[in-house]
Amino acid sequence: MEWLVVVLNFIGQQILNVPAYLVGIITAVGLIALKRPAGAVIGGGLKAALGFLILGAGAGVVVGSLTPLGNLILLVTGAQGVIPTNEVITALASVEYGATSAYVLTLGFLVMLALARFTPLKYVFLTGHHMVFMALLLSVVLSVGFGPDLNWLVVLIGALLLGVIMVVMPAFAHPWTKKITGDDTIAIGHFGTLGYIAAGAAGQATGQKSHSTEKIDFPQGLKFLRDSMVATAISMVLIYMVFAIWGLIALPQQEALGIFGSADVGAYIMAAFAQALQFGVGVAIILYGVRTILGELVPAFQGIAEKVVPGAKPALDIPLVFPFAANAVLIGFLASFLGGLVSLALLAVWLGPVFGLALILPGMVPHFFTGGGAGVYGNATGGRRGAVVGGFVNGVLITILPAILLLVLGELGFANSTFGDADFGWFGTLIGVSLLSGVPAIGAILTVLIAVVLVVVASIFQIRVVNKGWLPGAKRDAWLASEAEKAEAEKAAEKAAAKEAAAPTAETNA
Repeated sequence: MEWLVVVLNFIGQQILNVPAYLVGIITAVGLIALKRPAGAVIGGGLKAALGFLILGAGAGVVVGSLTPLGNLILLVTGAQGVIPTNEVITALASVEYGATSAYVLTLGFLVMLALARFTPLKYVFLTGHHMVFMALLLSVVLSVGFGPDLNWLVVLIGALLLGVIMVVMPAFAHPWTKKITGDDTIAIGHFGTLGYIAAGAAGQATGQKSHSTEKIDFPQGLKFLRDSMVATAISMVLIYMVFAIWGLIALPQQEALGIFGSADVGAYIMAAFAQALQFGVGVAIILYGVRTILGELVPAFQGIAEKVVPGAKPALDIPLVFPFAANAVLIGFLASFLGGLVSLALLAVWLGPVFGLALILPGMVPHFFTGGGAGVYGNATGGRRGAVVGGFVNGVLITILPAILLLVLGELGFANSTFGDADFGWFGTLIGVSLLSGVPAIGAILTVLIAVVLVVVASIFQIRVVNKGWLPGAKRDAWLASEAEKAEAEKAAEKAAAKEAAAPTAETNA
């Protein structure tokens, strides 16, 4: 059976773990189902894969520009604790649980397709690296819960849980996703979904009379800030300069210069400036990659919907929503980071000493991607206020939930790392708690029950809420409509007044 482990590990790690390959294959399958010619199938599949590679390249640029900023912030503030990093804990856990997670990943993908085919949850999760992260999390938690002699049970239940979580979370988020995109063709497949739903709900509650982040009325001299790429770059320049100067003041000069590998202060300042501009470049690349993917994948999914999984919707990574509200991405990122700092203080002062929770330091990368997404969701239902509050709520979630999950993972030997995004926190903790009895039969029943309950609740939500077309933020929509009517009435009144003022002059001239 060793060869089967090798094959499954290859499929899981080298294909399903690479979103570009997975999306390219899915696109090609859809085009084949549409009976497109071979050239169109190859070209469409390659272009979709290239779009994801472009998106990944943009994400790499963003990560590269945020990493030194994160290091700088930690050094100048002197913060100590755990920075949640999915990739780090995955690398640690895969040494012992890699083979098990390969089985869970492969079978879980098949479970997802079956659920999409035979339940109302018509979502196909295509964010490959998040599949790998969740498969490994489930493999670790279940392996310790059931013991080494029941690996077959770990694989079966792990695959069931993975398949379930990949179809239910896009369903729960879909009303807010439709609010953002304006249609029903695509969904979000990312395990930060609880944060996005919370952001959308927070925006709905707090921003009923708030205009969109994309309609900020800049003064005449600041009209250039309407360009989201320019606004993003300038904002990051300001942030970088503040912490770069703080670093020169708070740190020994050589230590500060070493952050960017600079020879002198001038090179240090310009290196910080260049990294800030690189951030703007990375965001622009991400937006282009998203547009490229959608141009190929959405039409191809018509074929999948018709032939393989009728009515299927692709569930894609969170940068998918960034082009719909680019200003909200930056606002959500900053608000999420602030939420992380406030939650860190809460952990240090109260939750840590009382409940034994570790200090979770805010990582720039998770706060950018999940915070930026939360900003877009908050903006969709609550405008500018919603983007701020939604991003802040997300920052709290991705700080507190990883701290709770760390209690579970700490007992498993991974106390120095934890998963970062919201869904890993609540789902991993829930599964871990269900196994506390130490009796495999009870643990198996409880975990299967969790899977069944999630599918049933999500199916009811899909039928009664999503399929009936409910969209959040109705009160704000009504307010925006009334504001638009008032603006039109004011314009009409101004035109009428101008016409009346011009009439006597015309008569006098006559």
